[in-house]
Amino acid sequence: MKNSNGGVIYVGKAKKLKNRVLQYFQSGGGHTPKVAAMVSNVADFEYIITDTEFEALVLECSLIKKYRPKYNVLLKDDKSYPFIKVTREEYPRILLARKIEDDGARYFGPYLNSAVIKEAIDLIKKVFMVRSCKRVLPRDIGKGRPCLNYHINQCSAPCTGKVTSEEYASLFDDVVSLLEGKHEQIIESLTAKMHEASEKLEYEQAAKFRDKINAINKMSQKQKIVSTTPGNYDVIAMAHENKTVCIQVFFMRSGKMVGRENYIFKNDETDKAQIMAEFVKEYYGMATFVPKTIILEVQIEDSSLIERWLSEKAGASISIVMPQRGEKRSVVNMVKQNALEELKAYLMKTDKTKRKINDILFEIKDTLSLPKVPVRIEAYDISNLSGSDSVGVCVVFENASPSKKDYKKFNIRSVEGPNDYESIKEVLYRRLSNAAEGEEGFTPLPDLILIDGGKAHVGAASEIISFFRLDIPCFGMVKDEKHKTKGLTAKDRELYIKRQSKLFRFITCVQDEVHRFAVASHRKRHKKTAIASQLEAIKGVGKAKRTLLLNHFKSIKAIKEASLEELGSVKGVDKKTAQNIFEYFNK
Repeated sequence: MKNSNGGVIYVGKAKKLKNRVLQYFQSGGGHTPKVAAMVSNVADFEYIITDTEFEALVLECSLIKKYRPKYNVLLKDDKSYPFIKVTREEYPRILLARKIEDDGARYFGPYLNSAVIKEAIDLIKKVFMVRSCKRVLPRDIGKGRPCLNYHINQCSAPCTGKVTSEEYASLFDDVVSLLEGKHEQIIESLTAKMHEASEKLEYEQAAKFRDKINAINKMSQKQKIVSTTPGNYDVIAMAHENKTVCIQVFFMRSGKMVGRENYIFKNDETDKAQIMAEFVKEYYGMATFVPKTIILEVQIEDSSLIERWLSEKAGASISIVMPQRGEKRSVVNMVKQNALEELKAYLMKTDKTKRKINDILFEIKDTLSLPKVPVRIEAYDISNLSGSDSVGVCVVFENASPSKKDYKKFNIRSVEGPNDYESIKEVLYRRLSNAAEGEEGFTPLPDLILIDGGKAHVGAASEIISFFRLDIPCFGMVKDEKHKTKGLTAKDRELYIKRQSKLFRFITCVQDEVHRFAVASHRKRHKKTAIASQLEAIKGVGKAKRTLLLNHFKSIKAIKEASLEELGSVKGVDKKTAQNIFEYFNK
């Protein structure tokens, strides 16, 4: 189903598609608010005929993954979930990744918390002494001195040739085993090596193995319950209250719980089986590892089709079960209890946050004498260096919280030199004209506009707002002589705000955030300009060849380190130009 802009907002399947579609559009259907909202936005739909139900299921999952439709995606919350990535190189690296790419690397996840991943990666680097540098090995072996990590015994320094590729690969075999939850095998191997070193009176080496064993035990026992049921399986249960769902996934590996994830999202649906079915398809559609058994709290529709789909995805037989009694049911009940506790804590926290947000928004309304509560607030700032590479930015606060997906930056085009007032006019004109033309991402309009500046800045912004015949309140965020937040100003007067008030703290937060984003955006643009000017200073390199080089090597550093042959291999760069580039960076 598509909206008026042609965007896909829902993907579904059915044996009898006509009956399924009729259910959505019949009057008096008793739809949930979610379905009612979806139906009101449907302007068109298209359908695909498949030969079997299984093909329909596979296609549904792939289209949902491709389009991320608004009324399908349960796990969407303005961010991508992190993975642990093991690169496919002769000397591999372990990294945090936000998305799966077709680069031959191994991915583990998705995980909910990036902090947990960073801690695990740091521990793995420390225990197995794997590299964290970006050097291209074996090309760069022996080209420089080892980094600090080598000198503090946290890297085996493959860049110096001290470790062969075979020895380094064996380290990563253990790393992968650890990520797969096979802690016991690694500990057994390290224990044997520790005893062997001890028998040879190599006590320092034995102590290193002992420290590794302790670190791995700490990692594996962080969250652990013991089960007598062997094998690898996931246990999934849910709690549902006030149109909010919490689903917990416990990862059981070799009879131990090696981790868990919880997912909280809004859902008007009351059918627990339907929610669970959508979650399973969404979750395992993203997952890089599927256990042989998936234990669910409730029986789901199309479980046999989903089993077949997951089996083909994993290359092994996958079963979905719903135990009614015994040890597995006890584990399901425990996971459900955890989900209930997590949901309870979330709702309590959310309730407190809502009260706090309402207090701030009503205080803004009353202090500024606004006609309505400013649910959407946009703040603007300009950043430049002596007038060069000027960038204007917009940060958005929805319900007093940053909405980073709505942030925007504008490279200033029409203003020469450091003129913040004209720059503000250009930025607001482009923002509001895009909204007037119905451009995606520029609606809705804000309830309040804040400018990082004084009365003159507010005056410049107000001119553009009036030009579009809009009635959007606009105020400036003023700073004191120490460049700290002082208060707000209108075109004709300054407003006193108590420094101890929630409103003052909120304005400070907005001003700091818009300034941070403006400076970061300017630095990024200035860096690109510097790179462009540096490359274009080379004889034979213009804008087109600069783009070819950056697309091929990805960074100026890689271009500097490239050999003459590598430069000459870039399509569109002739031998003479390659020679000029090589000589420029290797004088």
